[in-house]
Amino acid sequence: MSSKPVISVIGSLNVDFVTLTPRVPAAGETLTATSLAVHPGGKGANQAVSCGKASFATEANQDVTVEMVGCVGKGDPYYASLLKPTLEQSGVGTSAIEELEGSQTGTATILVEENGQNRILFVPGANFDGMRDSAKAIAASTQPTEPSVLVMQGEIPADATFKIIEHFGRSSTQVVLNPAPVYTDGVPASVLKHVDFLVVNETECMLLAQAIPDAKITVKDEEDMSSDELKSIAATFHQTIGVRNLLVTLGAKGVFYSTQAGQQDLVSGLKVPKVVDTTAAGDTFVGYFAAALARHIAKEGSADGFNIAAATLRANAAAALCVQRSGAMQSIPFGYEVK
Repeated sequence: MSSKPVISVIGSLNVDFVTLTPRVPAAGETLTATSLAVHPGGKGANQAVSCGKASFATEANQDVTVEMVGCVGKGDPYYASLLKPTLEQSGVGTSAIEELEGSQTGTATILVEENGQNRILFVPGANFDGMRDSAKAIAASTQPTEPSVLVMQGEIPADATFKIIEHFGRSSTQVVLNPAPVYTDGVPASVLKHVDFLVVNETECMLLAQAIPDAKITVKDEEDMSSDELKSIAATFHQTIGVRNLLVTLGAKGVFYSTQAGQQDLVSGLKVPKVVDTTAAGDTFVGYFAAALARHIAKEGSADGFNIAAATLRANAAAALCVQRSGAMQSIPFGYEVK
C-alpha cells in the first residue's frame, strides 16, 4: 500500500483527430485540407495528466499517486502508442483502464477552419460502453486503497457519475466535481450535496443553478457575473443543496470561491505576455487544485483546515503557464515549473 495520498480520476479517454482546413466542405464535396494531427484527449485523461504533473515537486519526486479509471477499445493502436504513454509519462497509473472487446476508444473529429471556427464530431465509444457499470468503476478506484481525492467530470454516462459521487460522498474521500460538459438535465441536488468541491465556469455555474427548484436566480450576463451575483448563487448552492465548497473559474478575471462556512473571495487572474491556447486551462486548474487537496489530507489526516485560497492561487498560476503553450495535455506544466 502506498504511503502517498491517492487521487482517482474517473472519466473519459479519447483520441482527437484535428484537421485544419481553409473551409468546411459542402455536401458531396471533396476538399484538400491543410493538415491532420492526432492527439490524446478526453477531459478525464486531461485532468488525470494535470493531477499527475502537479504531483512532481521535482523531476524525480512525485509525492501524490494518481490513478486513471476509464475504458478504451481493446487493441486500439492509439491507446498503446499515444494515450497510455502520455498518461504514464505524466505520472498517471493506467492499471485501472479497461480495454473493452468489441468497443472503440472514444474519438473527437475536429474540423478547424482558417478563421478559427471549429466543428466537432464526438463518438463516446468505450467511454459509454464500459463506464455504465458504476460498481465496477468504484471497485477499480478503491484498489488497493480508498483514494484521498476523487476527481470527476461530465463525459461518461450521467447515471454512473451520480452513483459514483453518491458512493464516495458517504466516505472519507473528498469529491471534486467539474461537470463539464453539463449533463442535459443538470446534476440533481441529491448528488450535488455529496460534492465537497464543485468547480465550474460561469456558464456551467448558471446551467446548474437554473436547474435548482425554486432558486429564482437571475443574472444580467452569465459570461460576466458581478460579485454580488456570484455570492447570491453561492449561497443557494450552500444553503439549498448543501454543496460544501464552490469555485467559479472566471478566465482572465481569476477564480471566485465560497465555502459553506462563509469564507468568500476572488483570487485575481495572472496576466501573461501572450495567450496561445486556452484549451487545457480549466483541466490544469482542477488537477493542481486536487493535488493540493490530496497533499493536505496526507499531512493533516483530513480536509479540515485546507487552505482553499492558497490552493486556488497555485492552480491559477499553473493555468496561466498552460495558456502560454499550444495543445492540451502537452501544455500542462509539471509542478516544478510553477513558481
